[in-house]
Amino acid sequence: MGRLEDTGKRDELKRLGDVDPGVFQAEGHRVVDWIARYLDGAERYPVLSRVRPGEIRQALPATPPSRSEPLETILADVERVVVPGLTHWNHPGFFAYFANSSPGPAVLAEALAAAFNANAMLWKTAPAATELELVVLDWLRQMLGLPEGLFGVIQDTASTSTLVALAAAREAVRGLDVRRRGLVGQARLRMYASEQAHSSVEKAGIVLGIGQDGYRSVPVDAEYRMDPLALARIVAEDRAAGWTPFAVTATVGTTSTTSVDPVPAIAEICEQERLWLHVDTAYAGSAAVVPELRWILAGCERADSLVVNPHKWMFVPVDLSVLYTRRPEVVREAFSLLPEYLRTPEESVAPNLMDYGVSLGRRFRALKLWMVIRAFGTEGIAARLREHVRLARVFRSLVEADPHFEVSAPSPLSVVCFRARFPGTGAEEEDRRNAETMEDVNASGDAYLSHTRLGGRMVLRLAVGNLRTEERHVRHAWDLLQRAAAKRR
Repeated sequence: MGRLEDTGKRDELKRLGDVDPGVFQAEGHRVVDWIARYLDGAERYPVLSRVRPGEIRQALPATPPSRSEPLETILADVERVVVPGLTHWNHPGFFAYFANSSPGPAVLAEALAAAFNANAMLWKTAPAATELELVVLDWLRQMLGLPEGLFGVIQDTASTSTLVALAAAREAVRGLDVRRRGLVGQARLRMYASEQAHSSVEKAGIVLGIGQDGYRSVPVDAEYRMDPLALARIVAEDRAAGWTPFAVTATVGTTSTTSVDPVPAIAEICEQERLWLHVDTAYAGSAAVVPELRWILAGCERADSLVVNPHKWMFVPVDLSVLYTRRPEVVREAFSLLPEYLRTPEESVAPNLMDYGVSLGRRFRALKLWMVIRAFGTEGIAARLREHVRLARVFRSLVEADPHFEVSAPSPLSVVCFRARFPGTGAEEEDRRNAETMEDVNASGDAYLSHTRLGGRMVLRLAVGNLRTEERHVRHAWDLLQRAAAKRR
């Protein structure tokens, strides 16, 4: 009788553990097979999801299941409910925002990272994750041609990297004790970025207590680059008015047009005025892997901090943002907080990466970057980036050759800003027709474009960045645009 009771207890405990290993293995094989087919044939799906708001929620139960469900059933619902509700960023016709990709090696790395479930907050909690991060970020530094001595740390997105950098800039203000006293009753801080800077810079100011009044936009030139003379003038005005200027964010590859701010001139001003220089090169920084494009990071060696996102244009799936700084001690001063329960004997000889950002818990993100670099090699990554720039030039040449369209901004990398022309119509009507043209293209399911505003006018954007995009996809998007615009003439 005792043996039967022991067997029953073991069976009960087994039911309280993980799913059956054999079932997991069988379904895991099916998932890998499905992913391989999906990545190879993503263009069989409409790139832009066709569901309406609320449709996915209505297709799902309002209450959780009380009893376990088979993995086979759950995975079937992924294909039935989830997949139709996705906008497919892996589609080769995805030309919106900044296109990215999920290559096979990175997918495997994500699976391994989930299996390891390592929390890289302390060196002790994940020695391999910590040291691999340090190594792979130094690899990346070398690939970008950045100088030795930079300290790199992985954040989730560029918004977080910029927040961390500007928090360090605030910490570096002389005579200010923000860490202990906060900003109340202390200096009125002012930070700067161009009119074309990403919204995350202003958002960081809100989070850090600088406020929207403490953020000032700097005018741009005809090519949408920050005007250094205007920056110098504005800083002088603010000092005279009682503000304390403390940081400038330069952008190398702006979100709307991928314009490159003149970093050397901006760095000169920052050094003269003792301002922290942060460079946002989240998208464009990856281009420096290509030797002939390394010019885009000119002057960035003088920055106090710099962010580049391998998840934007280096074939690493979201999320993985890299923050480099030549002043890691200031970043650590801004964020390090070490309660007794996190103290370890190794902290004096090994870095705890939790000290360089907001998050305590840290995913093993370095693994996917390491595997992608090894799987493609620096030359392979450079070749792919070079091809994307070529495809953007192909598209630009098509726009320039058609009198019914016009290029709206310089396109130094893989993004082209353009408009359809509708002579004889007013500005508002022309904008409306451009919007309708874009919506027609997006509704086709074969291509997805996004837009911006330049000089108050609506402008369409085609961004090449997907690993699987070929020239035929770019030319097909152009055909769709021509047909959609022709309907409105």
